[in-house]
Amino acid sequence: MMVDIPVEEGYVQLQDVKVWYRIVGCAETPGKVPLLCLHGGPGVPHDYLEPLEALAAGGRQVVFYDQLGCGNSDVPDDPSLWRMERFLEEIDAVRKALQLEDIHLLGQSWGGMLAMQYALSQPRGLRSLVLASAPASSRQWAAEAKRLREELPAETQETLSRHEEAGTTDDPSYVEAMMTFYRRHVCRLDPWPECLDRALEKLMWNPVVYLTMWGDSEFHVTGNLKDWDVSGRLNEIVLPTLLTSGRYDEATPAVMETIHQGIPGSKWVIFEQSAHEAHLEETERYLQVIDTFLEEVESRRMFEIR
Repeated sequence: MMVDIPVEEGYVQLQDVKVWYRIVGCAETPGKVPLLCLHGGPGVPHDYLEPLEALAAGGRQVVFYDQLGCGNSDVPDDPSLWRMERFLEEIDAVRKALQLEDIHLLGQSWGGMLAMQYALSQPRGLRSLVLASAPASSRQWAAEAKRLREELPAETQETLSRHEEAGTTDDPSYVEAMMTFYRRHVCRLDPWPECLDRALEKLMWNPVVYLTMWGDSEFHVTGNLKDWDVSGRLNEIVLPTLLTSGRYDEATPAVMETIHQGIPGSKWVIFEQSAHEAHLEETERYLQVIDTFLEEVESRRMFEIR
């Protein structure tokens, strides 16, 4: 934990449920707009985004929350809650409760999908977007994941297919085969950072949101997001937008190029040593890129990141 950086944690009451939040940094720095971070999954809590807390060292508030159904937030037993529309309402509720009138919005993976959908509603006070390794189309993601999967060893592919066909994706051999894909295209560090392990352990403890909205694994998309697609509306996003992805990312160059071409004036930075978790795999450069982008948006200058 950073020394002398104030931290506030608490709960936002949303009707009959509570959503946990964490604010790092102080709000008094002139010209520094808070950064609100949307975690991935769905259902993978904020823990793995912890390196982004360092952005508060320059005087900016960095705000995290665990979306309903995971982490420190309430986990109601109601599958009807696990839908895009409810999570969009949650963003507005968190902003209102925490008095976040102006924000930069960073969404990682599923959080980036949520951020794009939110930006399309043209909300007040949204100053910029950072879309980290996120698709604009679930179908395109699935097609690219299928291509990456076909590059796995034949025995790994056979194990995955056998258990998917049998409906036994909770079998340990399926999980281990799935990890072969994850080690290539999710996080290439060995060992994985503790904060990532912690987040995924919490997901495994309660995978209902992920299973309901996405499916059995990153490349087996069977949930209610399987037909989600905003690629044809990206030109409606007229905010300063930064895209980030890793060279070995499951959010492949084709996935990110769709967004880059769709959002007018968007900038795209590829992290050459990273997969899906560039903020963990190349933390120092990642923080520098994000900080530069946010500062240049606030100074209303054109930006160029090298």
